[in-house]
Amino acid sequence: MGEDTDETSRTHGVTETGRAAGEVVVTTQGLPEWLDPVVRAVQTVEPEQLSRFLPPKSGRGRQSAVLILLGDGVRGPELLLMERAGSLRSHAGQPSFPGGALDPEDGDPAAAGPLRAALREAEEETGLDPSGVQLFGVLPKLYIPVSGFVVTPVLGWWRVPSPVGAVDPAETARVFTVPVADLTDPANRATALHPSGHTGPAFLVKSALVWGFTAGVIDRILHFAGWERPWDRSRQVPLDWRS
Repeated sequence: MGEDTDETSRTHGVTETGRAAGEVVVTTQGLPEWLDPVVRAVQTVEPEQLSRFLPPKSGRGRQSAVLILLGDGVRGPELLLMERAGSLRSHAGQPSFPGGALDPEDGDPAAAGPLRAALREAEEETGLDPSGVQLFGVLPKLYIPVSGFVVTPVLGWWRVPSPVGAVDPAETARVFTVPVADLTDPANRATALHPSGHTGPAFLVKSALVWGFTAGVIDRILHFAGWERPWDRSRQVPLDWRS
């Protein structure tokens, strides 16, 4: 790896370099080469390049974090996703990254709090072993207006994969991995059409329609990592789509 990929890499305001009990670390040392484009994208992307919805300057919004976990699969790089239970109050039934709101014990939202929250929530929702995850980057905080969440996307490499599944059916309907090759396949890409008229990127993978915040972040990662392939943006999928 080059000089730009060490423990002092840019992490958009969230830094933690110690490794004592209860601490977490962001490091790009020892990552596989296929992650290099993602590392470069994380270190250079600006908030406005990720979303038009940025955290309110007033500071309002519930602090939360998601884990964007990439690992080596049978068909190459793959991404961990989950489907939220249909009974949840926010984003019911939607495929999403593992994650949730910060708890007081996670610590400062401007320091390592989002890192701890992303790993903790991922363990609680999917059963993954956090010790097998190497955090390597943090994207700028983004905002979800419909729920009022201020979200810190935390990126990790699944260095030592562990079994995953829906831990609590009341929160998680299923847990699954998606090959990056399927996410970049133009046949699996579409524009989601909300009844309000709002449109955004979508992915039809693993009998799921990935849209909204999750699809938007995936779309931007693929784009800035140089993994995106040309796709038909005029192809629209209504949000009442079902498998």
